[in-house]
Amino acid sequence: MKTPGRTKIAELLKSATGTEVTVKGWVRTKRGNKNVAFIALNDGSTIHTIQVVADMRLFTEEQLKPVTTGACLRVTGQLTASQGSGQPVEIQAKEIEIYGVSDETYPLQKKGHTLEFLREIAHLRPRTNTFGAVLRIRHAMAFAIHHYFNEKGFVYLHTPLITASDAEGAGAMFQVTTLDLQNPPRNDRKEIDYTQDFFGQQTCLTVSGQLEGELGAMALGEVYTFGPTFRAENSNTPRHLAEFWMIEPEMAFYDIHDNMNLAEDFIKYLVRYALEHCADDLKFLNDMYDKDLIERLQGVVQTGFVRLTYTEGIAILEQSGQRFEFPVHWGVDLQSEHERYLVETHFKKPVILTDYPKEIKAFYMKQNADGKTVRAMDVLFPKIGEIIGGSQREENREKLLARIAETGMDTENLWWYLDTRRFGTAEHSGFGLGFERLLLFVTGMANIRDVIPFPRTPKNAAF
Repeated sequence: MKTPGRTKIAELLKSATGTEVTVKGWVRTKRGNKNVAFIALNDGSTIHTIQVVADMRLFTEEQLKPVTTGACLRVTGQLTASQGSGQPVEIQAKEIEIYGVSDETYPLQKKGHTLEFLREIAHLRPRTNTFGAVLRIRHAMAFAIHHYFNEKGFVYLHTPLITASDAEGAGAMFQVTTLDLQNPPRNDRKEIDYTQDFFGQQTCLTVSGQLEGELGAMALGEVYTFGPTFRAENSNTPRHLAEFWMIEPEMAFYDIHDNMNLAEDFIKYLVRYALEHCADDLKFLNDMYDKDLIERLQGVVQTGFVRLTYTEGIAILEQSGQRFEFPVHWGVDLQSEHERYLVETHFKKPVILTDYPKEIKAFYMKQNADGKTVRAMDVLFPKIGEIIGGSQREENREKLLARIAETGMDTENLWWYLDTRRFGTAEHSGFGLGFERLLLFVTGMANIRDVIPFPRTPKNAAF
């Protein structure tokens, strides 16, 4: 008799009983006695397992001996209403085929494991409930991002990962080269001769797709990038990665207010999507890691974001009476503790801060008439601090050149960027959302290493 095709567990748990089904997955647990064995099987399609009931009159002890935690099975049997509590249906097994055994060294046994330990076995941690939930939510958020922008008529623009320009002017970039590092070619001044490198010049991994995104916006109107970015900062904190993903929309004819409106609408859409489409995974994370997670997500969707200037924010912090680790005064770059005070203690809702001092912001931000501030905007969230950073871009070529000179940046590699200010310049704006920062908020996880499959951090490029 031909066996039916595989059905995913997520679908089986909603299916009508009385049919013969085939399921394939990995064993989470096995228990039982000489009469019956109960096998909990998971295939990654849902946080839930399905219970397989093996009547020992149909199977020998020898057949089921290799069915251990971590083993991979095919099970064919009758889908029936579950006799026990905890699951609506179960499978009365007729056939069990072992695809892959798992020996006693399998590290994911039934006992709980710390997140630190699981980072050491990142190749196996997706099989845990926690990381299955996180990675399904990560997928859902990636899909929702594309869906949101597609519905709004944005064009998905693929910007380069290898670049000769530093978008932030920060210098913390990973170099890309094919030169012999043991014996690099040198010019007459004894400097490394990058004209002999693969691209004929010094190149690095990108820190942002923004500058190229602006070029796209000045032709296509509204674009967005969504891809990996890289920062060679020696930051060993729960909020930093060396390789992470960024969503960066850039819009022609948007001013700072249009930019803020889009950012608020976008992030509310994503949180709403998670609540609607990831309910089981969110409930698990809420119950296991962060009891306020779902309530906090619902609060963001239902709340208008507070909007105030950096100057107003500094005044609130100075008058707060709080003893901050980093002292507050006008001109200082806000730290996470300052941002979280505004969001969690003072306003108790998300905050959009605007009009930062130009000295602490990037060269491309539009300068205000006061000569001191720029039309920057940061969206600040509970538990996270800054989740979005953006600005209205400086469309005036002379002002842009003057600002580049002030920062000491090299204009040679930015000639193409400056050209857009010569040929049909226009008001435009954009922002960047760190995908992993979003996932920290949506999942309630405390460490950014736990919302990306294989984290890249200082002294760590395993897996």
